[in-house]
Formats: sequence, structure tokens, C-alpha cells
Amino acid sequence: MSKTRTAPRWLGVAVDYGPLLAFFAAYELVGLRVATMVVIAAALAAVAAGWIWTRRFAFIPTMTAVIVGVMGGLTLYLNDPDFIKMKPTIVYLLFAGVIAAELATGRPLLGRAMTAAMPPMDATGKRTLLLRFLVFFVAMAAVNEVARRVLSTDHWVLWKVFGAIGATFLFGLAQIPLVMRHKLPEETAAE
Repeated sequence: MSKTRTAPRWLGVAVDYGPLLAFFAAYELVGLRVATMVVIAAALAAVAAGWIWTRRFAFIPTMTAVIVGVMGGLTLYLNDPDFIKMKPTIVYLLFAGVIAAELATGRPLLGRAMTAAMPPMDATGKRTLLLRFLVFFVAMAAVNEVARRVLSTDHWVLWKVFGAIGATFLFGLAQIPLVMRHKLPEETAAE
């Protein structure tokens, strides 16, 4: 029986961004239909890689792969790009819903996965960070809905690949002062 291993940092980055980058490359080379097939395959491969390495299914990549499969499948079957363009909206709203449930119940659901790379924080800091993530995901869902309705597919792809990643990166950077203010002292975090 094999033991569970901790995944190396590069695997997390590959799982998080590999499917999106594969989608963009395929879109630029051959168009949306093939790019949709590629992102479905890449999302499944990312989940499989996580399983092979850690012997568990990580929630966020697995949930994303399911939504990519459903929405991508509808895009291919119905030949309608709106379904793959709605995928980010659904993912963002699902994340927001899970965070809202976590805040309401106090049970760690998505917050633990989102804050795993951060130093341990006090309860006030964690709650504030989760509230900010909740607002961010709702805002990103709204922005994606506007983008998919008013932008051409070419421009929507650019927004999805570069704009959404950039916005997420900037949002993360903006949270550093909060995290540092509410970081637990090292001796408390070790207990």
C-alpha cells in the first residue's frame, strides 16, 4: 500500500495553470473547438497527476475539472462557445458559495485550501480574508459575465487568460498586509 505524499510546489502550479495555458495555446493555434477539447483533457490530466502524486483528489482542481468537462462538453455538443465562456462564472460563484457556507457554519471547507500557503492567522484575520475572497469571487463572476457578453471570443480569451490571472495575482498581493497583521506568532502557530 502506497503512502500519501505531499505534492511538490511545481505540481500545484502545473495543476492550477497548466489547463488554462494549454487552452490558450490551442486556441491561438487552431481555435475554440480544439482548445475546448484540450482544456478538458488538461483538466483531467491535472487531477490525475495530483492523484498519482498524493493519492487523493484535491477539491479545487477536481471540482474545476468536472465543470470544465460539463461546460466544455456542452460547447462541443451544441457548438456554442457561450458554455465554455460561462465556466469561469460558475466556478467563481461556486467558490463564493462554498466560502459563504464556511463563514456561516464555521466548518473549514474551501478556506483551508485557499490559505494553505499562508502563515497561520488568528480567527479575525481568517474571517476577514474569507470575506474578501467571497467579494472577489462574486466580482470576478460579474466581470466574466460582462466580458463574455460584450467581448469577441478572441478578446474574451485574452481576458480569461491574462486579465483574470492578473486580477487574481493583484488581489492576492493586496491581501499581504492583512495576513501580516493577523499572523500568529511562530510559537503559537506551532502548537
